[in-house]
Amino acid sequence: MSEPEKEEKEDDSHPYRRPKDAATLILVDRSGSVPKVLVGKRHDKVIFMPGKFVFPGGRVDATDNRIPVAAEIPKALEKKLTGGSPKIAPARARALAVAAIREACEETGLCLGRQVARMNGAAAKLAGEWKPFADAGLLPDPSGLFLIARAITPPGRVRRFDTRFFTADASSIAHRVEGVVHADAELVELVWVELGSLSLADLHQMTKMVLRELDKRLAMGPLSHAAEVPFFHFYGGKMQRDVI
Repeated sequence: MSEPEKEEKEDDSHPYRRPKDAATLILVDRSGSVPKVLVGKRHDKVIFMPGKFVFPGGRVDATDNRIPVAAEIPKALEKKLTGGSPKIAPARARALAVAAIREACEETGLCLGRQVARMNGAAAKLAGEWKPFADAGLLPDPSGLFLIARAITPPGRVRRFDTRFFTADASSIAHRVEGVVHADAELVELVWVELGSLSLADLHQMTKMVLRELDKRLAMGPLSHAAEVPFFHFYGGKMQRDVI
């Protein structure tokens, strides 16, 4: 984008707003002795979290559930995504996983996909934000995503999100779009940071909680859809931690 995205300030005085579905993707590099996660530094002129390190993510688009994919999400992942309350349909679960891939490509230029022998007309559906996939002969591939946490923004905020935090291995990156991250973009820098690094200490509190969950999952060995997934939400003004 040509200039930093302008966003509204948060205001606890706002009335109830229904949270919007959103997805965040945490890419992990496990090639070294300590896993590293990819973070992007936000432009210092944006209103929301200027100069902070964040993970790519955003709202689900209306078209995300209609995007052709190289492989569908595993049934075990679908079950996790439809868990918790409010419930969602399987099509919405698929859209959440696809949205995580789209947001990562939009904000970082990194595309998680797979080359296919024949696009069979799929390229025509990969327009707009999805065009980098069509240009590279890729279909987005959500089959390698794992759900790490779900969190709903407390009531009373200008923006409320029902966010699913996904992770994927860095080996899933199939293509890189140059020039997405630059001095005038929303993200001005990308950095691979070791889990537990002081560089991550300034993240949003919820994001740090999700990273602790990710650290625990990685310490258990290969990621599994069978693992418990925390669901953070607010009831009676207090944060609740349920398990999906």
